[in-house]
Amino acid sequence: MSIFRFPPLVWLGIGILIISLGIRQSFGIFMMPISEHFQTGREFFSFAIALQNLLFGIFQPFIGMASDKWGSKRIIIMGAIAYAAGLALTSIATESSMLYVSLGALVGLGLSATSYVIILGAVAKVVPAEHAAKAFGLTTAAGSFGMFAVIPGAQTLLHDFNWQIAMQVFAMLCALMVAFALFMKTAKPSSQGATVEDTQTLTEALKEAFSHKGYWLIHAGFFVCGFHVMFIATHLPSYLADKDLPASSAAMALAYVGIFNIFGSYFWGVMGDKYSKRHVMSALYFVRTVVIGAFVTLPVTEHTAAIFGGAIGFCWLGTVPLTSGLVRQIFGARYLSTLYGLVFFTHQVGSFLGAWAGGRIYDYYGSYEPIWWSTVVLAFCAALIHLPINDKPLVRVNEQLA
Repeated sequence: MSIFRFPPLVWLGIGILIISLGIRQSFGIFMMPISEHFQTGREFFSFAIALQNLLFGIFQPFIGMASDKWGSKRIIIMGAIAYAAGLALTSIATESSMLYVSLGALVGLGLSATSYVIILGAVAKVVPAEHAAKAFGLTTAAGSFGMFAVIPGAQTLLHDFNWQIAMQVFAMLCALMVAFALFMKTAKPSSQGATVEDTQTLTEALKEAFSHKGYWLIHAGFFVCGFHVMFIATHLPSYLADKDLPASSAAMALAYVGIFNIFGSYFWGVMGDKYSKRHVMSALYFVRTVVIGAFVTLPVTEHTAAIFGGAIGFCWLGTVPLTSGLVRQIFGARYLSTLYGLVFFTHQVGSFLGAWAGGRIYDYYGSYEPIWWSTVVLAFCAALIHLPINDKPLVRVNEQLA
């Protein structure tokens, strides 16, 4: 199936992800101005972002269940409103502790209802199984375009105005997510020609997944992905500033992450349709191991920062179409938002630790070196974890069609 023949829902989902994830991935460049404004160390902002990601993950399974039951449209609208409220309150906060509620809780809730789990769950219901990884890859890739588009704009707002104005502009952008969601229509399965998957209850789906060894290995791998992504997105700008590089180099490095992730996510998604997803996932993590190891070994310059941004960007969120594709391949599309939501919760636990531990270790040691090397070790372990996964679709022999 050509990407141009995908249903309109796919393209509306792409628009929502561009805004939602573009804003989210820009938070790293706000660390220094917000920390200086409230006269706090880096751990304060790191913990606010870590809390955001942890709550993002905690909310996700429940949001996924609600989406599977009531549809994605209402969930996305609710999430966009919470997202906008969190950004607006952050911009007018007078006490640093308020950011735990606004930037942490409200934005975390907004992200859980406007990001991959909900969008990919909706896409899975309108795209044939044999083209799912490609569709997931395209959706992930286009969502990454937001990172490329939003971060330079945010840097311009910070330079020309201040971080408060930038947050307010972000809040206004959330209205576009509401507009896109209003046009989303998901087809409800008919009772005629129902499959075993259609008649399966949520409780049965959860019991089935929890008894599958591969499901837990998928959790473990996605934990590492979350640790990597949020540590780099949150702390790379500060790490480069410590190396006496200008702020523009950090913004450009993150922008390269976004633009190369556009190609990388689609590439890994296509590879997931052509080859074994678990083997492709293992290869992706081996690439991460080499890229991060090379970056922390070589001298840090504007050129190496840009190269690192592009290289890590190529394998940045390629895990999303592969991980969601594995879950769909093994368990089917009916409860993908729920089952992938649970996996994404584990991802966000990793994100919490990556964002918070980066600031904690820096404040304690005065250096990011220990945490950088831990990401190398984790990447190698994740590459090995995916090899023994049994990715064959489950055959449900205990249920009969009417």
